[in-house]
Amino acid sequence: MFAPVILMGNQTSYFTRYVLLFSMLLLLASCTKEGDTIYLPDPNEPTLSTAPLVTVVYDTEGVGDLGYNDIIYAGVERAAAKHGLQTFQLTPTSLIEGQNYLDAAIQRMTSATDNIRRLLIVASPIYDDYIRKNNHRLAESPNADLLYLETRNPLDGKGSTLYLSYFGAMYEAGALSPYVAEKALVIGANPKNESVATAIKGYSEGVESSKKRIELETVYLSQEAGGGFSIADTAALRLMNAFYKEDLQTLLVPICGGASHTFGRLSHISSSYCFLGIDRQSESSYYSPLSAVKHIDRAVAQCIDQWMSAEGMPKHQAFGLASGYTEVVLHPMDNDIKKSLETLTEEMKRQIHDEAVRKEGAYEK
Repeated sequence: MFAPVILMGNQTSYFTRYVLLFSMLLLLASCTKEGDTIYLPDPNEPTLSTAPLVTVVYDTEGVGDLGYNDIIYAGVERAAAKHGLQTFQLTPTSLIEGQNYLDAAIQRMTSATDNIRRLLIVASPIYDDYIRKNNHRLAESPNADLLYLETRNPLDGKGSTLYLSYFGAMYEAGALSPYVAEKALVIGANPKNESVATAIKGYSEGVESSKKRIELETVYLSQEAGGGFSIADTAALRLMNAFYKEDLQTLLVPICGGASHTFGRLSHISSSYCFLGIDRQSESSYYSPLSAVKHIDRAVAQCIDQWMSAEGMPKHQAFGLASGYTEVVLHPMDNDIKKSLETLTEEMKRQIHDEAVRKEGAYEK
């Protein structure tokens, strides 16, 4: 055994310093009879968490859109706080980067040697082809699970899917729109996105169902799949000016992800424009007479609750207007639009809502 070395001022020799270093190393370790070294843990060193891990991969530049993706983010974090989970939320700058994130996540999940449970949430249908070709890699990993959002079609093999239909809420919003505006300008991200197409179809059919007439026009920000979900203020203003009609109160219906917030914000500077809040309730009721709300945060949180339960997540789940996971909210206003909305009786609102529920059921079949 070595006795501890006490240093006195600057009188320590080279030999003494060597003995001190060697003694410290011995204090951190002990030996077995066979001579194997066993290192003793530092009680002050932080240990790695063994809590279940939820990884989320979003659409390109998704988080920060003040809408759909931010709602998912909030729902995941609430569920994580409830269950004491670790989270790792990723927003790629391109489709390729997103696929690389997914590949790295799946590789970590399949190669893990610990017993930590891991859930990968894929928050965008732009990864559909990749997910359907790679989910089989998780089949032999009992602690790895997958949740793929916004698809009607269940996965072959391992993984759960979740779909929130927006058709009914947008149908109801369309049926109510003639009571708040004389023209509706629908701004879609691109015609190739299934969720965008469903929302526009629902809204258009709702407008056509109304006894009151309204001018309806549709424009797309991009013709490319995955495009049109962001827009510069200058480009948005040019589009608004191009479709401006001085004599018509126009309702902007921006079904374009993060770009929706841009149009909502810019409508504040034009008295001829109001806007339909998309995905979440608008924070400005004066310029937004109604919102079509999508409670994707509640749905994702419920899936995480199920994942943490003994039963696990169902293979596929679909929700919509009838179940309350989407809804239309009318906002209190203090202008002429309020007077028009007041002509809607509670019975009329109920009839429009019930019809929207029926139409959504028929559409999703």
